[in-house]
Amino acid sequence: MLPRGVTRARQLLPLRLWPRRSWGDGSIMASMQTTGRRVEVWFPKRLQKELLALQNDPPPGMTLNEKSVQNSITQWIVDMEGAPGTLYEGEKFQLLFKFSSRYPFDSPQVMFTGENIPVHPHVYSNGHICLSILTEDWSPALSVQSVCLSIISMLSSCKEKRRPPDNSFYVRTCNKNPKKTKWWYHDDTC
Repeated sequence: MLPRGVTRARQLLPLRLWPRRSWGDGSIMASMQTTGRRVEVWFPKRLQKELLALQNDPPPGMTLNEKSVQNSITQWIVDMEGAPGTLYEGEKFQLLFKFSSRYPFDSPQVMFTGENIPVHPHVYSNGHICLSILTEDWSPALSVQSVCLSIISMLSSCKEKRRPPDNSFYVRTCNKNPKKTKWWYHDDTC
């Protein structure tokens, strides 16, 4: 039984987010549809600036999938092409970025998505990426562009295409959110 005056939180429907109004400080107010009512959500100027930076000056081999941000500023898909002269040259991948309301103080959820997940010792077949800056080494000073550059660098330095040794077990038992995994960073050789 809940204490007097406390009601159960309503479960959110899939996010439907659209800009409503812009404020002088650069923040936007957006509406998010929930079960039977609207909730106002604030998104900081920082996320907007990073979106514009990625659109106007993306890292080499990366482009923002414009359709992915039409309905939600909190979920982006970045199209990526393997760097020239690497094992992944000419291959195309997609990265999914999901931002919480605590971004940039909380790291984005980043994973490979789509039909082509790179075969790499730090990338699981479900798209989860074992990269310290996505979890415990995250800093608000980092950005989407710096994450993209780190992933390009990680792939470019790979000397052998192979899955992590525990791939099968991990994919069967992991949470859908890679940020809920307690990663063990022990290999800086690839």
